[in-house]
Parts: sequence; C-alpha cells; structure tokens
Amino acid sequence: MSPVPAPTHVLERPTGPPASPRDFLRDVGPQYFSNAFIGMLFGVSGPVAVTLAVGIAGGLTSAELASWIFGIFLSTGLATITMSMLYRRPFGFAFTIPGTVLLGPALMHLSWPQVVGAFYVTGIVCMVIGASGLMRKAMQAIPMPIVMAMVAAIFLRFGTDLVTSVQTNVVVAAPMVIAFIALTALPGLGRYLPPVLGAFVVGAVMVALSGQFQLQDSDTAWYAAPVFTPPEFTAPALMELVVPLAITVLVVQNGQGIAVLRAADHDPPINMFAFTSGFFSVINATVGGVSACVTGPTNVLLTASGEKQRQYTAAVCYGFLAIVTAVAAPGLTRLMLSTPEAFILALGGIAMLRALQQAFVVAFSTRYTLGALVTFVVTISGLTIFNINAAFWGILIGYTLSRLMEPADYRPEVD
Repeated sequence: MSPVPAPTHVLERPTGPPASPRDFLRDVGPQYFSNAFIGMLFGVSGPVAVTLAVGIAGGLTSAELASWIFGIFLSTGLATITMSMLYRRPFGFAFTIPGTVLLGPALMHLSWPQVVGAFYVTGIVCMVIGASGLMRKAMQAIPMPIVMAMVAAIFLRFGTDLVTSVQTNVVVAAPMVIAFIALTALPGLGRYLPPVLGAFVVGAVMVALSGQFQLQDSDTAWYAAPVFTPPEFTAPALMELVVPLAITVLVVQNGQGIAVLRAADHDPPINMFAFTSGFFSVINATVGGVSACVTGPTNVLLTASGEKQRQYTAAVCYGFLAIVTAVAAPGLTRLMLSTPEAFILALGGIAMLRALQQAFVVAFSTRYTLGALVTFVVTISGLTIFNINAAFWGILIGYTLSRLMEPADYRPEVD
C-alpha cells in the first residue's frame, strides 16, 4: 500500500513548536534589540509623517489622527509578536504607506466614515484571499528576480536619499556615513556597537551639537487614544478604495516583505500573511487606522544581522516597542520630526544599503533579466492607473513581457 499523503493546509502551519518566553530570553541579545530599535525609529519618522500629512490635508481632527496612529502601531506590535513567536521567524508587520498616500485624494470628496467602511471591506477581502490559498499560488507563479526588481526600484530611493542628505547637510550626515563604514570595516567594534545603531548615535550627537534640534509646535496630543468611527458602506467609496488598497497590501507591501524574507532564508507563510494582514486591517478600522501589512523595509532591518535562528527575537522586540509607541506615537513622531530631514534620510539610507544590494543581485544575476529590467523601469517611473501604484503595474507588465520574450527562462533547468 502506498502511504497516505499528509493533509495540506491552506493557511500554513508552523513547522515546529512556537517560541516560549524562556526561549525568547535565551535567544535575545543587544544585536537583535538594536535592529528592532532602528526598525521602530524608521517607523515613527517618515511613515508617520506621511500619515499626519494625509490626515491633516483630509480634515481629520487631532483625536482622529491620534487614534489612527494608535491603531496602526498597536496592530503592528500584536501581529508581529504573535506571528514571530508562533513561527520562530522574524515576521515584521506594519501599515501600508502607499495605501495611506492614495487616501489623500479620496478624503477630498469622501467622508471619513466612508473611508473607514472601505478599510473594513479591504480587511475582509484580504482574509478571504488568504484563506482561499490564492495568494501563495499567485506569488509562486512570479519568478523571484521579477519581484526583487520591484523591491530594488522601491528601495533605490533610500540610496539616493543618502547621497542627497550628505550633500545638503554634511555636518550631520557625513559623520553618520563615516561611523557606519568604520564599524562595518572593523567587525571587532561592530560586535559591541552595531553599525546602523552607531550611525544613529553619531547622528544624534551631531544634531545636538550643531543646534539643529528644533522642537516643533503641534496641535496633536503627546499620547494617542482610540476613537471609534462608525463606518459607512457606500458604493463609490468601496469601488474607489477597496481594490487599490487590497492590491497594495497583498502584492506591493506583502510582496516586498515576502521577497526580503526569502532572500534572508526565512520561508514566509504567504497565505497566513494575507489572512493576518486582513484580520488586523479590520482591527485597525475600528479605530480609524489604515490597512495592516508585511513590509520590506521593516523586515530588512529585523534580519540585518545576527544568527538566523535568533532573528525572531528582533521582531518580538520590535513588536513590544510598537505597542509602547502606540501609546506615545504622536509625541515620539513630534520628536523625530524636530530633527533635520537629513538625519532621517541618512539613517534610512544606511539601514537599507545591504537590502538594496541584495535586491539588485537577485534581480539581475540569473534568468528573467529582461522581465526584471522592465519591472524595475515601470516601478521607478511612478506609473499610476486606477489609483493603483507603479509597483503592481511593474510586476504585471514585467512578468507579461518576460513570458512573451524570455520563454526559455521558464523551461525547467536540466542538470
């Protein structure tokens, strides 16, 4: 008799037992906390600035903005801790920044309750797609070089921003770059002070010494508090927002995170990512927060260094920091925005350099290079159609042309 095949599960189950609190305390170390700390600094700077800008332009009150920020960081922390402990892998969640940007035009003619109604429906759609198993099938069909070309195009901005920051504010940015190079070139020092954290410390000192820290006036509170917004489900709002938001979460944002985690040799549970993103998107919606997702930059920072089997502790630390940030996010954001822009740009660029390098290597070193190039060019062009941003169109156009023009690359390799 042939053996009975083991049952397959659409929502991928962990391959081993979850990490216990004792496991976490044994595996955690300064290096992993440093990665988590840099990841959270990244999250409370530019991404929250985008959220505040969109919300203020859309006429949201300070209480609604504070609730939005509270929700996205609370779900970030809960989702990251749960998934990372369950799978023993560094699965960092966040919130969709491109999705936040596309809300700007919508808030010009839709009410906030209508937008919140679209958040709910988007979350449910993501949960259904994850539970159906369609997400893994779709991601497996697209070659990794094409996905990583999209990631390279998105991450390229961090590299160019680093160069710009040195040019515009050499007093702050140049010492940060020098510190990063020194700590990277001298591994003995880097073991005691991780290079990215060292760059942050040097940058903070230079900001203070040069007198460039200016506490900004703000009408937002220092502490966030949840505010329930009763949703309104209207056809115009759902038609305008649900499909772009769902594609942004599942393809653009989760696609980045999946590619980064695969490159770091962490096999991501793609369907579970979609389901979890949808579940926490619904949670976010209850307090007026934009959709949750897995993101590339966050997971790059969490897997930047250390032993593979211990990197989950960086994600757990990041999750705990996110929960703390949820309470004090407006105040922390205000502090970060009081530093010069070059400090944030330089820190982001330094932190993302290795990921940018890896993305280019994977995208252009083997097969599917024409499709990867088209994906890169379309994504970096900023093409937007039907409120769906360029990353989706880059993958779609690049994959389609690759299938047509590189058929030999899709044939099985013969040993």
